[in-house]
Amino acid sequence: MDNESFSEVEAEEPVRAEVDSFPSKPDTRQPRPWLIPLFAGTGLGIAIALGSMGILNYLPARQQTAVANKAAPKVNPAMTVTIASVEKTRVTRTLNTTGTVAARDLIPVLPQANGLQIKIIPEDIKEGTFVKKGQVLAILDDSILQAQISQAKADVESKQADVASKLAEQASKLATTVSNQAIVQQKKADLAQSQARLEEAQKNFQRYQKLARAGAISQQELDTRSYTVKTAIEAVRLAEENVRGAKANVGSAQANITSAEANVNKAKADVRSSVAKVQQLQAQLGQTVVRAPVSGIVAEKLARVGDVTGVPPQTQVGTIIGGTQKLFSIIRDERLELQAKIPEIQLPQVEVGASVQITSDLDNRIQLQGRVKDIQPLVNDKRREATIKIDLPPTDLLKPGMFARAAITTNTTIGMTVPQKAVQPQPDGSAILFTLSDEDIVHTQTVEVGEPIDDGRVEIKSGLQLSDALGQDVSRLRVVVDGAGYLKDGDKVRVVTQ
Repeated sequence: MDNESFSEVEAEEPVRAEVDSFPSKPDTRQPRPWLIPLFAGTGLGIAIALGSMGILNYLPARQQTAVANKAAPKVNPAMTVTIASVEKTRVTRTLNTTGTVAARDLIPVLPQANGLQIKIIPEDIKEGTFVKKGQVLAILDDSILQAQISQAKADVESKQADVASKLAEQASKLATTVSNQAIVQQKKADLAQSQARLEEAQKNFQRYQKLARAGAISQQELDTRSYTVKTAIEAVRLAEENVRGAKANVGSAQANITSAEANVNKAKADVRSSVAKVQQLQAQLGQTVVRAPVSGIVAEKLARVGDVTGVPPQTQVGTIIGGTQKLFSIIRDERLELQAKIPEIQLPQVEVGASVQITSDLDNRIQLQGRVKDIQPLVNDKRREATIKIDLPPTDLLKPGMFARAAITTNTTIGMTVPQKAVQPQPDGSAILFTLSDEDIVHTQTVEVGEPIDDGRVEIKSGLQLSDALGQDVSRLRVVVDGAGYLKDGDKVRVVTQ
């Protein structure tokens, strides 16, 4: 303090110039008395200035600093701010894309019975309605099928009667065969009897020949025995022919039996065919009730009362104009997917099973979590893009055909994060934040912003590394949060606790 006082006293001493030491010249001009005060004041000012500079040059450095500090005004803090530390956090890298919502499994409901007119569609079957498996969707006109079933049943009865007739004929043929077999046995007995008579006649004829040679009997008697032999031979021949005829009748009867069996089998086959036709028509009759093949949401309702099934629309069938080949479409189990396009250069970053965040520009309620289900093997050769399919959880907020955004998780890493409020966007598209020094002076840092973090923080991909040149530890960096929008580089601030 003594030195400071001494410096102030010395600085205030005037320094006088010795004007008398300058040589004078004789003045030949007219004296001007009014200039004397002017020259005197100017010379005095110059002398004081020169004296002050000389004195300061002879003062010690510490005294000069004290004088300068006392002369400089104190800098007051410009703004009250809050601060936060830079944190190292696990950051999730994402690939952003867009896509169209589609049904994961769209099941078409086709008519099983074609050529029938749609008679009834329940009033509660509308697009967007949830239906259960087996629920009635439509009823077709079955009057034609009912008539066909009646005709087929009558045909079955006729064919069954024909089978009975053929069976009776077969039985008759079988009886004839049995009778002919009995006749064969009878004829064989007659043949045996004729052969026995022939054998007896031949023996008698031989005895009579011996008697005739001995003259015991007449020639007439011998002739009579000879005729008897001939008659017996003829009787045997006739008996043999009768046996052969009877056997032939048996063979014919057996052939008739075979034919009768074939007729019976054919008649039975006709019955089976008619029965099968009845069953087919009855199955078609059951198909006149169209039921939901799976549970899900009705995505399309193409059927109308009066349409004819199984024909293209606007086709005339008889007196009916109009038709449909597909009646309904059902989204199985309400499952949806997002079909997104990925450039081929980014395709290696995407893996099946990767987590995906789904959002919408039109509805901020849509914040869904999905997963990559499939990556299509083909790449569009014109746009150089591949389609990926992302499974979506059940929701009423999304409909097939809607637009949505997807953030696909590609990998995770450790990065530096700051509060989102600490980052100040700039008009040129860049971003800055203010770091705080130990003297509570802020410094501007241009940074590159990365991924947002769930707790209101944001990743800083680059820019904070520049603080190493100031000799600071990056992990101990402090950034301004509240009040950062009103600061400029080099401002002194007052820090308060949030």
